[in-house]
Amino acid sequence: MSYVSSTIGRVLDQINRSYFLPAIQRPYVWQPEQIVALFDSLLKGYPISSFLFWEIRPERRADWEIYRFIENFRHGDTHNEMTEPDGRDVMLVLDGQQRLTSLLIGLRGTYAVRAKYARRHNPDAWSRQRLYLDLLKDPATDDEVSDDEDLGVTYGLRFFEGEPKSSAQHLWLKVGRILDCTSDDAFDRLKDEVLDALPDATTRAQTRTAERTLDRLYRTVWKDGVIAYYTEKDQSYDRVLDIFIRANDGGTKLSKSDLLLSMITSKWAGVSARQEIYGFVDHLNDGLVARNRLDKDFVMKSCLVLCDLDPRYKVGNFTTANLARIEANWTRIKASLEATLRLVNRFGIDGETLTSLNALLPIAYYLHRIGSGSLDGSTPFEATNAKRIQQWLLGSLLNGVFGGSSDRTIGTARSILQETLKTERDFPHRTLAQGLASRGRVAGFDANNIEGVLETGYNKRNCFLALSTLYDANAWGSAPHHIDHIIPRSLADRKALMAQNLSESLIERILDSVNRLGNLQLLLARENLEKSNLPFGQWLQTRDSTFLERHLIPNKPALWQVSALPDFVAEREELIRRRLRRLDLEPASTALSEPPPLSESAAGN
Repeated sequence: MSYVSSTIGRVLDQINRSYFLPAIQRPYVWQPEQIVALFDSLLKGYPISSFLFWEIRPERRADWEIYRFIENFRHGDTHNEMTEPDGRDVMLVLDGQQRLTSLLIGLRGTYAVRAKYARRHNPDAWSRQRLYLDLLKDPATDDEVSDDEDLGVTYGLRFFEGEPKSSAQHLWLKVGRILDCTSDDAFDRLKDEVLDALPDATTRAQTRTAERTLDRLYRTVWKDGVIAYYTEKDQSYDRVLDIFIRANDGGTKLSKSDLLLSMITSKWAGVSARQEIYGFVDHLNDGLVARNRLDKDFVMKSCLVLCDLDPRYKVGNFTTANLARIEANWTRIKASLEATLRLVNRFGIDGETLTSLNALLPIAYYLHRIGSGSLDGSTPFEATNAKRIQQWLLGSLLNGVFGGSSDRTIGTARSILQETLKTERDFPHRTLAQGLASRGRVAGFDANNIEGVLETGYNKRNCFLALSTLYDANAWGSAPHHIDHIIPRSLADRKALMAQNLSESLIERILDSVNRLGNLQLLLARENLEKSNLPFGQWLQTRDSTFLERHLIPNKPALWQVSALPDFVAEREELIRRRLRRLDLEPASTALSEPPPLSESAAGN
């Protein structure tokens, strides 16, 4: 390979004019401290590795989706803007996007960060910051302890929202001002301006430091050929794809979805697959009633499952024929996945409590096949099947049915659904439970796994899931619900217990019991706030006569005292055991003794 060198200033001048990004590139991910470290390395004269560009011939420009570099970046954003390169020479960056974007942000743009705990969609929560250089900071001394010392940063580089105030110890220069120095005369004028602004008390050593640092910045941006790049001219997409994968293998690993998105984009006619899938993921995560945590990998794997293709998420399964099949079904795939998320969100399951995305795939496949929306109506069919799906999903999540390598589990579940839906439209929750159990994936509850559920304590991620199995209701997402301590936790404080002259052994048992599942229930948020720290017996007087039965609480007032908490938890856990054993996940008597075999396409020969 023959490499060419250029200056940062010349290359930067061509970004978003001739230099763009292909759809295959991943989003920008660098943090501000990485940008600072890059500029520190450049000022020290360190190499920053080579770059790889791809020259697109004018007649091939329309064949590829082309994106702009981000100049003003907001932390957490994942999308570059598409552009039309008509009338321009086009060079696509295959290796070096993170570094070039960082140079662009540091010299010409901004990096916006969000205040801690502030809401993302609040415009006042964001601080747009620019990169500044302290010209009085001598990189050869260690007089100050820098926040970036772990990265070896010794130049005085920092991001600020507004222009920082200079003093006798600090002379701040916005790094981007060096871009105006397109000639030696322009640089001399900047240098005179900066040095003339130094306070009278500035020492000769400080003045020399400022001059050296400013000279170093000028040489780094406009004189030294620090950008070494190779230009690939071959127009073969397969060759370039192979080069891209190899070039990126040593850095942040190329995700499978990044590669597949580029393949889909090159095959789908008139549709931006990248924009479609990114936008759909954003919609599922932020556009529904609950907040979810899906990613593009899940959506693309769902395409394979719902189109009856080999469910293994690998590049070889996204052939031209399979991509055409996915494209033809894309509208229905989106509708099925959205219906699935709306349904499980109605169960109160969201990004915080959904412990396995793959557990959604059999549900999505079922809704895809029957085309009945999210089962949110009140007909017997909708109510019955929503309840069946909820019980099966809770059992699958609590028992880790889709944990580990789950491709075979997904294929088995899909085969069972394919077979049963030939003769019926109901969700086959018991047949699924039996078929997966024969593969060692148990969704039901017996003596072997009930105790594991009972060990699910307060603050565990699956605590809500475990508690929701105790109730007949399934519309937990219709109103906010809280996990409540039946016997208030505040009453089980060690000091309060010692004041009752309880023995140390009993106090330890109480403390061990207070956060167990047996002392937890689900309440409407307003009910939980009303209950607060009231003793349970006192608060119960404000409830209806069926409250104890609905919440599986022993009707024994003597156990509602904090001193009896271990016995209360023991009795309530026994009620929970009985409830779990009665869940409708026992195998149907007419179910197949073995799950149907995988179809040829699903078996993944």
